[in-house]
Amino acid sequence: MIPAISVLTNTPIPTNLTVISCPKSQKPPSKNPQNLNQTLKYLTKSGNLDEAIRLIESSPSKFTDPGTYSQLLHSCISQKSLPHGQRVYKQLLKQEYSEKFLENHNLKSKLITLFSVCGELDEARVIFENAVENEGVPESVWVAMAIGYSKNGFLREALLVYVEMLWNCMEPGNFAFSTALKACADLRELWVGRGVHAQVVKSSEGPDQVVNNGLLRLYTQCECFDEVLKVFDQMPERNVASWNSLISGFVKEDKLGEALDVFRRMQREGMGFSWVTLTTILPICARVTALLSGKEIHAQIVKSARRPDVLVLNSLVDMYVKCGVVDYGRRLFDGMRSKDLTSWNTMLTGYAINGYMRVAMDLFNEMASCGIRPDDVTFIALLSGCSHAGLTEDGQKLFHRMEMDFGVSPSLEHYACLVDMLGRAGRIDDALVVVKNMPMKTSGSIWGSLLNSCRLHNEVPLAEAIANRLFELEPYNPGNYVMLSNIYANAGMWDSVNMVREMMQTRRIRKEAGCSWIQVKNKIHSFVAGGGFEFRNSDEYKKIWNKLREAMEEFGYKPNTDVVLHDVNEETKAMWVCGHSERLATVFCLIHSAAGMPIRITKNLRVCVDCHSWIKIVSRVTGRVIVLRDTNRFHHFKEGACSCNDYW
Repeated sequence: MIPAISVLTNTPIPTNLTVISCPKSQKPPSKNPQNLNQTLKYLTKSGNLDEAIRLIESSPSKFTDPGTYSQLLHSCISQKSLPHGQRVYKQLLKQEYSEKFLENHNLKSKLITLFSVCGELDEARVIFENAVENEGVPESVWVAMAIGYSKNGFLREALLVYVEMLWNCMEPGNFAFSTALKACADLRELWVGRGVHAQVVKSSEGPDQVVNNGLLRLYTQCECFDEVLKVFDQMPERNVASWNSLISGFVKEDKLGEALDVFRRMQREGMGFSWVTLTTILPICARVTALLSGKEIHAQIVKSARRPDVLVLNSLVDMYVKCGVVDYGRRLFDGMRSKDLTSWNTMLTGYAINGYMRVAMDLFNEMASCGIRPDDVTFIALLSGCSHAGLTEDGQKLFHRMEMDFGVSPSLEHYACLVDMLGRAGRIDDALVVVKNMPMKTSGSIWGSLLNSCRLHNEVPLAEAIANRLFELEPYNPGNYVMLSNIYANAGMWDSVNMVREMMQTRRIRKEAGCSWIQVKNKIHSFVAGGGFEFRNSDEYKKIWNKLREAMEEFGYKPNTDVVLHDVNEETKAMWVCGHSERLATVFCLIHSAAGMPIRITKNLRVCVDCHSWIKIVSRVTGRVIVLRDTNRFHHFKEGACSCNDYW
């Protein structure tokens, strides 16, 4: 049910008028009505509202054309000038022909819009109620009130006006449809939106581009991707907003490669782009480490006649740092004419996830010296970076400085970073003390950090107790079961491993498969652990794999089968390790990219110890820089070493 509208209908309209006389130094305006109207039009178009209204107030009987007042109100709306609009309204009420003026639906629509954009919804509603008391009120009056509610955040009230319009046997047109669809999209009211869509189909007036874009946005917001495709395919004309909705639809479906393909198709068809397009596409490039696509977009920004805004530049910096190209991200950051807090946080996060914490702390100090006040996001980035870089002491000092020096109260996320930091360093008892003394209720993320610390330091009894808490808090989170199973497997407790797996089967919980993504030329390739049989059986794969194996054996490499947490023989374990997704992605890149080109891989899980060792040696054997981004951080492999210093 849509709640009823509750608004005042007896709001008094101010009536104090200011009498303005012409200064003696100026000649009084000509009394010729034609000259007066021309003067008024000139003043209105030039935005000189004071002079325009004074002219009407000095000779009200000379201005009898409603169009003149309509143009004047339009100028008041453009400038969002409530005082001027109220003076025009009072003048209309005083006019000898006030009834004629107030029966003019165009003027009523303008007045409703004026009061709405100035936040005076009660006054707008008074005019609206008076207007709809009469029959034959056009769509524009209803829509003006609906838009007024929508612009002020009263989306349900906007929909209610649309419904009220239908109850009054008004046939809606495209203007009304687009307003109703926008409200449905913002409210995620799918079923109401479907009803509006049905009315659009039945309407004698064919939907225009705004209505079609409204339908696209509705189904995108409500994650009905099949409908998004159907509406898009049926549109006779498309603009940038249409393509943006389709791209957003693919993003919501997590079809990132397809979203990039749509962007390229959009460019091939000469559609161009908006800044909204780029702030949608650049995060996709960041997520799948599609640096080539990100660079292409950067080139288009440089060629554009328009200067990119801060949002676009922030997205561009974010793309570079999340593709592991931190130096280039910093060059862009330093070149920005204006920066907001998000700009600083983006750069700090980039340094943190890439393991450059000393540089991050220097930038943080520079930020503070520039008078930029950090927020909770700033400290989450820094504390998380300290945790993964092993900078426990620095992280603790920073945590205590948050509130004392910067007035930022630690939230649950900050405590989670602190607990993770202490646990990774082996100070699990200190981490438990923090948990005990926290001023808020402990969350699953904090217990999860403690469970991971137990995995790193082989604390089986404590892990069991923590896991039982997690199973109560998050009974269907597969990560908790997998981590406990891994802890049991590392301890050789295979009966307990089987017990956890049986529990997962009973609760129908499935472990997330390991996946890796790479970009070769303009295509995103994905690999699943244990999959890619056709690729692994190809001659080119076997050739590269055998060369790598021979070269790596010279360095004494042997698969570390301890990472296979299954009770199977050593040969099977070695085969499973070799089928991990990041290895398949690495070999694919070695085959399909030029010698010396960096390899960039994104993985959905934490890289295992053996794959980490394997990639280090591959970087040395092949002379390639390999950048691997897992769920925790970036690993920059070069000449047999990793930027994480084997701490992650």
